[in-house]
Amino acid sequence: MLAADHFGVGAGGKVAVARAIAELRAGRPVRLFATAEADRAVLVIGAEAFDGRLAEAFAAVGRGLRLVLPGPRLDKLGRPSVEPGCIALAAPAAPQAALLALDVEAALPPTVPVTPATGRERAALDLLGLALVLPAAVVADVAADAAPGLLTATTADIAAYRKARVETLHVVGRARVPLEGAPQTEFVVFRGGEGLRDQVAIIVGRPDLSGPVPVRLHSACLTGDLFGSLKCDCGDQLRDTARLMAEGAGGILLYLDQEGRGNGIANKMRAYHLQSEGYDTFDADAALGFGLDQRRFDFAAEMLRRLGVRTVRLLTNNPQKIAALAAAGLEVAGDERVLGRPTAENAGYLAAKRDRAGHLIDLAALAARADD
Repeated sequence: MLAADHFGVGAGGKVAVARAIAELRAGRPVRLFATAEADRAVLVIGAEAFDGRLAEAFAAVGRGLRLVLPGPRLDKLGRPSVEPGCIALAAPAAPQAALLALDVEAALPPTVPVTPATGRERAALDLLGLALVLPAAVVADVAADAAPGLLTATTADIAAYRKARVETLHVVGRARVPLEGAPQTEFVVFRGGEGLRDQVAIIVGRPDLSGPVPVRLHSACLTGDLFGSLKCDCGDQLRDTARLMAEGAGGILLYLDQEGRGNGIANKMRAYHLQSEGYDTFDADAALGFGLDQRRFDFAAEMLRRLGVRTVRLLTNNPQKIAALAAAGLEVAGDERVLGRPTAENAGYLAAKRDRAGHLIDLAALAARADD
């Protein structure tokens, strides 16, 4: 008789985490254990999905209801911290959780204690990050046999999940797709890596894989790449890179599912709303609980290796990408800047990336380009 393991859906940790991600995105709680043999668990739900009905359900089966927040959000609440912390919730818990997780005007009274997050509570935040929802978790302690119908995962499963996504990266399709300005182009689609969708390698021309290959790691930007948003320079960088590769000796452009610096499209729109109220791009993310950049690029290096690339000449303004590829074992023979168009709407965004995240952006060169 065929068992679940024959179909790859047995006790595998990555399957448990993938299912837990889907549950949290659907607004349903999961159980999180320290180990598979633990006699206690925590119920976990994202704060944005936590309503009165779920508050009653959590209270019925658990104890110690609390909100887990990352350091940047605690900073915004007036409690400076570089580490995640927990705040006890009392009835009515749902409005309190929403206020502390989402309201940018909220402040935490100095009399309210913030306790350090445990391993399971940190793992709950990591799981929400993988689900691309707001990084604010409502948790409650429960017995191992409580709420048996809910999906479960362990902290070890979650810690290993990203590595497993890199190790199982594989090509699922490829085809020639002529582009405007780059007619000799092939798209290679990979499954795995970050985000919730597939990754794409766009091979422009016929790059010489025996030497340094021009490469750009481009994080997906729906607003800039597709709709031509004036708030960023992403669309210009994407199209200009493909054109320059076509005019030269070719290259590889990796289109990565990392919308909003890895925060997801919904959180990116929340951050855009805050930017319209005067926050810069990084302060807006911090108000929502995010650090400067949630992206990882180890899987991008693996994509390149599987295409036969060993040495790159990286087209980027971001030193983090240069360091990440080198740390992943690729040789970075050089790097070049990629300039977009400066606009009245993106001037502050570009300055913040240069001044706060160390991006290698020459604003004078951008201004000269605008004058051309």
